[in-house]
Amino acid sequence: MPLSRLRPQPDSVRAAAWFAGAMGRALLDSEADCVGAALRQRPGQVALWLGPAAAPLPQGSDSPLPVRLHTDDAVFHGDLRCGLPLPLASDSCAAVIVQHGDASGGAPAELLAECARVLLPGGWLWLLALNPLSPYRLRWWGQGLHAHEPVTWRKRLRAAGLAPDSLTQGVGPVWEIAADARLQDGVGLRAAFLLRAEKRRLPMTPLRKPRPMALPAGTAA
Repeated sequence: MPLSRLRPQPDSVRAAAWFAGAMGRALLDSEADCVGAALRQRPGQVALWLGPAAAPLPQGSDSPLPVRLHTDDAVFHGDLRCGLPLPLASDSCAAVIVQHGDASGGAPAELLAECARVLLPGGWLWLLALNPLSPYRLRWWGQGLHAHEPVTWRKRLRAAGLAPDSLTQGVGPVWEIAADARLQDGVGLRAAFLLRAEKRRLPMTPLRKPRPMALPAGTAA
């Protein structure tokens, strides 16, 4: 048997195959409305979408097609073939969608830092990630996929300079292989969750706090 057949497939290859199968497609179909909402948030402006190649393109959006990339090891494919840093100008994207962008491993800190860099001030990053507490995790077990709780993602988003929303919403099936696009408050046992984070606007020139005026002793106020 050739040695190449004995080598395990990279996590990114196994993850892509899982998302392209019935179990992964059920989850991606569940998330299609979230992706569509992100693309409609800033109509007519550029959006960046990082996610599995099998994810369906939302229908009925008036926004132009986003810059769409998917990962293969440390390389992005799709509309561009590149690595990190992304060949996009800073403050150039009105919305950024990270749909299981690190599910096959990689460097989430560097990825989020780049997403924050290209995001316009006042824009939102939409993060869709696997829920490690969901029974659905047994369906992706051993497929090269990684999952982290929302508290971990909040820390990563803050470290990237973004302000996470206070609400995390669960999405997708719990166990059955069937799409479920309903959003629920809190992650619960849903297969994935949606967490949004804003790139806050900052003043061009930091404003100094005015110094209190010193009055001579005995002066009436």
